[in-house]
Amino acid sequence: MVLCDAGPMVAFVDRGDVQHTRCVSALKSLPATPLVTTWPCMAEAMYLLGRAVGIRAQDGLWQLVSEGIVRLHRTETDEWYRMRRLMNDYADAPMDLADASLISAAERLNQRRVFTVDQHFRLYRLKDGKSLDVVP
Repeated sequence: MVLCDAGPMVAFVDRGDVQHTRCVSALKSLPATPLVTTWPCMAEAMYLLGRAVGIRAQDGLWQLVSEGIVRLHRTETDEWYRMRRLMNDYADAPMDLADASLISAAERLNQRRVFTVDQHFRLYRLKDGKSLDVVP
């Protein structure tokens, strides 16, 4: 399993996105397991796709979910508290809700690999102090 941020999901669907080729290529190099994302990341990707391309691109993202390429993580109540703490701890970064949800999911699922085009994920640390493995 690989956790997935909004940026790569947008890039997979929007061929005009500057990260499209890079993200599609990186996806092909990953093991054939689903990408796991969170509802805040999904909402961010839907917003960005709607603004840049429209409903057809948003439907393309839904297609990735229906095909099992992208799977949605079910957030547990204690993760919401962790997200709040993370956003406060990284307020100078700043960390948004989508980023905090991925860190919280990584901790819950015991996963360190995150597919993102955002470099600030290299700064974030899990509860145990370890860094994330950022793809690509």
